[in-house]
Amino acid sequence: MTTPVTLGFHHITLVSADAKRTQAFYQDVLGLSLVKDTVNFDDPNTKHLYFGSTAGEPGTLVTFFEWPSGSHGRYGVGGVHHLALKTASYETLLKWKRYLTDRDIHVSGPMPRGYFTSLYFRDPDGQVLEIATAGPGYAFDEPIGELGTMLQMPNLSQLPDGRDAAFINATTYPEPVPTIAAEMSLSGIHHITGMTDDINRASDFYHEALGLSLIKQSINQDDPETAHWFWANYDGTRVLPHSSWTLFGWTPRHPKSRDGVGQTHHVAFRAKDSAEQLTWQEHLRSMGLDVSDVMDRKYFTSIYFRAPDGQLLEIATDGPGFAVDENAGSLQGNQIPLPLSTTTQEHHNHEMEFGHLT
Repeated sequence: MTTPVTLGFHHITLVSADAKRTQAFYQDVLGLSLVKDTVNFDDPNTKHLYFGSTAGEPGTLVTFFEWPSGSHGRYGVGGVHHLALKTASYETLLKWKRYLTDRDIHVSGPMPRGYFTSLYFRDPDGQVLEIATAGPGYAFDEPIGELGTMLQMPNLSQLPDGRDAAFINATTYPEPVPTIAAEMSLSGIHHITGMTDDINRASDFYHEALGLSLIKQSINQDDPETAHWFWANYDGTRVLPHSSWTLFGWTPRHPKSRDGVGQTHHVAFRAKDSAEQLTWQEHLRSMGLDVSDVMDRKYFTSIYFRAPDGQLLEIATDGPGFAVDENAGSLQGNQIPLPLSTTTQEHHNHEMEFGHLT
């Protein structure tokens, strides 16, 4: 059986304590569209918000479960460290810094990462967020046809001992930025970075399971003792947008991640349709993985499984999309009730195996 190659991310799902506060931040501060206001189909008492592009395209979606009484989670092995959203250029990145700092949001950066330049800050629940530039891209330090073949060490100016911290802190857009201009719009997921306890095992797994190719072997530029590798949909000529999955190579001595407020619940990758999803399900089971049955999420169908380090993963279909219960031209996050078909014992059984999903 030939392993399908995912086109990249479908969505990422995080946990918040207060849906209204989360909406105010991601919609009103970051400018993402509220695509859907619904509930967790495995736990109808839990609100589920979807943010992304106005049409809700895969690769732009950031979704939230609301756990009002939930404890705070902890990042660690088998979890996500941060989510990066994409901006067009260095100039728009500086505009974002000025815009956020003028709203009393603490921002670190612009940090020179070589492949892109980044800002870092936290959402109201403590989730680490990054805004990263579209370029210059992964061919910054090796030919585009040879990505990921050799260890690439960052320039000294990218590392803690060589950075000009005072210059970085002082660098911002010279004028006030009162609103999000059109050129500043965040165009979906730039990359997602997690943590694993065996980076070589992880590399083999993501290639075998999802068809992702290793595109960068490097180090964590804030912790040079830690490996930092990148995978993506890569055919030797380009890296597909919205597909860069990166991991810090920790050790088994590091703590495991813990679900909770301020942390990522799961990461979903794309299947183009149901037929491809079934091929994936069969393939993943042939690898000895515990894979859920196909679950109807109304806007897509899903299967769930875990990486060897414990990371909860999903493969979701591109369709039918978010216009199945609203006009495609006016998705505004209208509150949608839970379909009766989702409240089944089968879904309850999967909840027990994999946690509250969707």
